[in-house]
Amino acid sequence: MSELSKPKEDLQDPDEAQGPEEVQLLGAEGGEATSLSASSPPVSLSAPVEALPQEALNKMVADMVKFLLRKYRAKEPTSYTELLNTVLRDNHDHYPVVFCQAIECILLVFGVDVKEVDPRKHIYITVPNLGLTCDAVQRGGQGLPKAGLLVVVLSLILQNRDHIPEEEIWEALNKMGLYVGREHSLFGEPRELLTKVWVREGYLKYRQVSDSDPARYEYLWGPRAFLETSKEKFMEYLLRVSRRAFISFPLPSAEAVKEEEEGALSQSSSQADLSL
Repeated sequence: MSELSKPKEDLQDPDEAQGPEEVQLLGAEGGEATSLSASSPPVSLSAPVEALPQEALNKMVADMVKFLLRKYRAKEPTSYTELLNTVLRDNHDHYPVVFCQAIECILLVFGVDVKEVDPRKHIYITVPNLGLTCDAVQRGGQGLPKAGLLVVVLSLILQNRDHIPEEEIWEALNKMGLYVGREHSLFGEPRELLTKVWVREGYLKYRQVSDSDPARYEYLWGPRAFLETSKEKFMEYLLRVSRRAFISFPLPSAEAVKEEEEGALSQSSSQADLSL
């Protein structure tokens, strides 16, 4: 049984998990190699690379995640060269570890897959994981991607024989720093997202448990989930993450991503004015 189906494990203190720069996700266990969509980074390390302080590494990973999210929303490809020169600048030697952690973050938190489309030039595209298009539905795709959370919820349902009591969903999501009635910097108010937004869009069903008194409720896959993806794809995905544990990754807050986007728009506007 995967780690997703173990909501009662003791993890991090909930108050520690609520910082705007962090979110809980499925991450690689210590010492285990990561196998994701993008190929191994095209860097040859002939000499040992000086170890980075964890804080500096976290900052580089967060910067690369922000950059990849911007590319995702703009529907633009990126490249090894661009990632080096735009994100890492003077830290090229650390590209392999930063790149691997960044694509793991963006997949497991935001539900965005990084795929290499040109192995010779190392060109990458960012696409929705498992075919889910919920981010395009919400705000025209302009907000922070939320498909990663939807993947977690659909996975929990699948592993609980296709329906899961509401209280068990919240036991699991509480471990990730998501609480009913408490606004989250990445996902907003989570109960409204699950019970109203995703039910309205057809990704989830929310219904009363038969013969329950007092009334209890449960979640199931909705018709749109079956239309856009499949249980088989989810099982393949779960095999990729089933040996991972819940850990914290440093991630850009919603405010940080918004500031970066506003800065990029301002810069583009200035360049346009200069060209006139």
